[in-house]
Amino acid sequence: MASPPAGLVAFQPLTRRYCAECRSGPLPLLTLEGGEPRCLDCADLGHLVYLPRGDTALTRRAREDSGLSAVVVRFHRRRARYERQGALVEEAALARAEERCLADAEARARRRARDAVRRAAEDVRFTAAFAEEIRRLFPGCPEDRVRTMAAHASLRGSGRVGRSAAGRALSQAAVTAAVIAAVRHTATPYDRLLMSGVPRGEARRRIAPAVEATLRTWRTAPTDPPT
Repeated sequence: MASPPAGLVAFQPLTRRYCAECRSGPLPLLTLEGGEPRCLDCADLGHLVYLPRGDTALTRRAREDSGLSAVVVRFHRRRARYERQGALVEEAALARAEERCLADAEARARRRARDAVRRAAEDVRFTAAFAEEIRRLFPGCPEDRVRTMAAHASLRGSGRVGRSAAGRALSQAAVTAAVIAAVRHTATPYDRLLMSGVPRGEARRRIAPAVEATLRTWRTAPTDPPT
């Protein structure tokens, strides 16, 4: 703002300023009356407390509850404008505003806790469904590998294929892609090839037969031994 805001305004001076009425100073905050500086006490604002900017909800509530308040600004020379630094509010109003914000924070914390429990339950169900789809597509896959691959692919926030739109829909292509990735990294020399400088496409070409052999084995359900 090129000019101070309307209403009661207190300034953080850039130079040493003294009250034109009581001569106290240098002043950390001042008001202007007739272009002359006044300390907060002489301006009848000395009973107010300074609330720095940063918490919008707290500032709004404190000013709403305060019978008398003022905006605190400081002039930014390089930007050639006044910038808000906080507010002067009544101490009792600030205390009430803090209580209300604290209650809101506690409510948000309870809601976050409930959401975390809900998401955890959703994750358990989704991982179980992902594992079941792996079992359907690859009935010969060992059970421990099924659980490990499902947990890895479905991890929330991982960005893995299991968390893609197709993965959440349990599409056959997405589930198969997750299994292929697991086989590639855990049952072939793919990672070693990458570390040795082999280009990714060439590394995938080299290990493709091993990956396909594993998938072919897993696509066949194990037969029960004769009794």
